[in-house]
Amino acid sequence: MRITYKPTYTFLLLLITLIIINTLLARFAVIALPFGGVPGVSTLYFAVVFMILFTLWFGAYGAVAAYVGCFIGAGVLSGIPPEVSVYWSLADLWQVLIPLVALRMLNVDLSLEKRRDIIFFVVFGILINNAFGAVWGAVMLALGNVIQWTEVMPAFIGWFAGNVILTALIVPLALRHITPKIQKSKIFVRNYWD
Repeated sequence: MRITYKPTYTFLLLLITLIIINTLLARFAVIALPFGGVPGVSTLYFAVVFMILFTLWFGAYGAVAAYVGCFIGAGVLSGIPPEVSVYWSLADLWQVLIPLVALRMLNVDLSLEKRRDIIFFVVFGILINNAFGAVWGAVMLALGNVIQWTEVMPAFIGWFAGNVILTALIVPLALRHITPKIQKSKIFVRNYWD
């Protein structure tokens, strides 16, 4: 079996590119479709679609980029204090790490051709990850005194509903039709870092 060498600079450039894309998408989402005056929360946070896809295709590089993109784009640039954004941005990290780890551990084929793969993706890539991220994000905003505790439930509902709608509509289609092309590229990450 031949081991292929993937130069470190390629993945450094990939990481920087993903961070820039995620930051811009996160910032645009919270500006274009803000949710009820809650800083950093968007009615339809379309950045999450790309964050999930990037993480499933590029492993931990996508996960790191999701966290940094949220920290800067949806967090600091949206007026969330940096000291709050540090732990609040973990919401986006959970939203991408949960499907990454679960789908890798369960050997899910990312092109979602089998019913088993679709079910696991729905459970871990649409429902659990977005529920956990929305709970984390809403509660952390309240702990950081960015929102009142009475605003936690509306923030959770808006966050969760918008993310579920977007990920359910877009991510499976992208996985099914784009994954085979990405998997043939030199930058596809089969595990977490390689």
